[in-house]
Amino acid sequence: MEPTQPYNGVKRKLLIGLDIGTTCSGASYSVLEPGRVPEIKPVTRFADQEHVGGDSKVPSIVLYSREDGRCLAAGAKATKMEDSFEGNAPPWYKVEWFKLHMRPNPGLTSYITKNIPPLPPKKTIVEIFADFLRYLNTSVVDYIRETHYNSVNLVSLEYEREFVLTHPNGWEGAQQSQLREAAVMASLIPDTDDAKSRIHFVTEGEAGLHFCIRRGLTLQSLNNGEGILVIDAGGGTVDMSAYGRRILAGKSLYHEICEPQCIFKGSVFVTRNATEYLKDRLCESSFLNDVPYIASCFDRTTKLRFSSIEEPQYIKFGRPSDRNEELGILSGQIKLTGTRVASFFQPCTEAITESVLVLAEKAKKKISTVFLIGGFSASNFLYRTLKDSLSKEGLELYRPDSHLNKAVADGAISFYIDHFVRARYSKYTYGIASYIPYDITNVEHRQRLSTVFTDSDGVDNVQHVFVPILYKGTEVMEVTEFREQFFRKAEARDDFPDPMTDDILCYRGLNENPRWTDIDSEMYTTLCTVVSDVSKLKQNLRRKRGRDGRFYYCLDYDIILQFGLTELKAQTCWREHGQEQRYLFFDIFLYVFIETFYTGAPPKFFMVLATKMIPT
Repeated sequence: MEPTQPYNGVKRKLLIGLDIGTTCSGASYSVLEPGRVPEIKPVTRFADQEHVGGDSKVPSIVLYSREDGRCLAAGAKATKMEDSFEGNAPPWYKVEWFKLHMRPNPGLTSYITKNIPPLPPKKTIVEIFADFLRYLNTSVVDYIRETHYNSVNLVSLEYEREFVLTHPNGWEGAQQSQLREAAVMASLIPDTDDAKSRIHFVTEGEAGLHFCIRRGLTLQSLNNGEGILVIDAGGGTVDMSAYGRRILAGKSLYHEICEPQCIFKGSVFVTRNATEYLKDRLCESSFLNDVPYIASCFDRTTKLRFSSIEEPQYIKFGRPSDRNEELGILSGQIKLTGTRVASFFQPCTEAITESVLVLAEKAKKKISTVFLIGGFSASNFLYRTLKDSLSKEGLELYRPDSHLNKAVADGAISFYIDHFVRARYSKYTYGIASYIPYDITNVEHRQRLSTVFTDSDGVDNVQHVFVPILYKGTEVMEVTEFREQFFRKAEARDDFPDPMTDDILCYRGLNENPRWTDIDSEMYTTLCTVVSDVSKLKQNLRRKRGRDGRFYYCLDYDIILQFGLTELKAQTCWREHGQEQRYLFFDIFLYVFIETFYTGAPPKFFMVLATKMIPT
């Protein structure tokens, strides 16, 4: 177990970790006292929750009024309202599995949209997350008030409160921006730039690693110089990440050894497979309308206790008088063979196994140890099936003896406190589209003759040139800078655009050295647009003489990218009087870029980032 260092901040803070899962959610917190070693404390009781304990979790459910769209209840309160309702048509819309509606690239995963409940009318995914975040935050604050010493002062320090939100490996900057918007809407933080910096993000895979490190589960394999692989099996997604360890100055530094993966094969899809089977089996019976309820009973009981294909399974859903021997229904319960129930799991177990083997093959270090965490990992059948299939490939699977549904929430707190991971791999190549002088002897240039134009200096240039700043497969430390030179030319100072914009592109194709944006054009996406104030800079430019005696101005500058924890610092710099002048894009959140860097999921939107220019 890695030793936890005393908190080196100067202010007392309340740190809250929130893990919003597809089916269930959890929360943890820590009180950060300068000079003291922080403790991670789980929240084991949520508002209106009846059954509490060390493994407490709360359903990810929100109810909205059919009459006026108001949020009626969330979490345990929503479950209580459902259980107490008597009637056929509840006066609310039930929203569940809503997390999957925020996934990136929904157009490429339309099969998921067809298999999850739709959002209620006139409700956005941000509003739903906001209502659920409000419920979680209120529950955490109430829990601290009731259980923590000196809680009155602790929860009243709103400006000292920090949040860490977890999300799947496959989410990107668009989803982070939506979560931050939801946090503001839920009043977790005010709508100011300073407050927004108190919302932090960590992938569920990395949070899972921190959970394992905290419990000393990773040491044996890492001491042997090997890597480890962490599977966070949740309700909707299964996140897989592989890490190695370096020792520097006596301190352990963890780093990715291959790109993380995220697949939509969580536990809800087992329930969905069961639902489709039940619809077919009961389609011509009086029980067809009961299928949603029968499936929910399967989800709460049969799915959890199933462990062997040798034993028949039963879904208890009705009264003792409910009977249909032809359909296998006796005394209000339907009988399923163990093989049939196993078939509901099969698409998930096969996909997880395949993904693990791919990651182990790609990893920069040998992997022989795999850890399984997350709510879905509580399934004995899932654990045993994966253990058997992976052991055949030389991989040993372990399941921590702890409350697995709290792993990610605890790991989120550890991410902020311990900061174990210091290096990640660039999954794709990032750069900017530009142009270069036309060379008539170059075949590639002649193929693009139609794009040739004459610049302000009289030089003919060919377009569609891709200039990389960061190449795929580059190991990136948090303090590493990546920079490239760029330029703009104009006949007059006022002809330069102000503000000046540069689109940062991501190339997702197979070419290791992409050079042209018109080749594999569908593989290039705009991650974000960096907006620069050049009003003062262009006034200091000197006139130059170009081809044919024409005069022009040239603005030379560098774009610098530096990666932090979950965000990106972008800078422009140029030289004035022989000295490098560096300007920081201040109050800028490049979540689009940085999270796509970590996860590789392509965004389907365009974002312009406003900046303030602050000399460094």
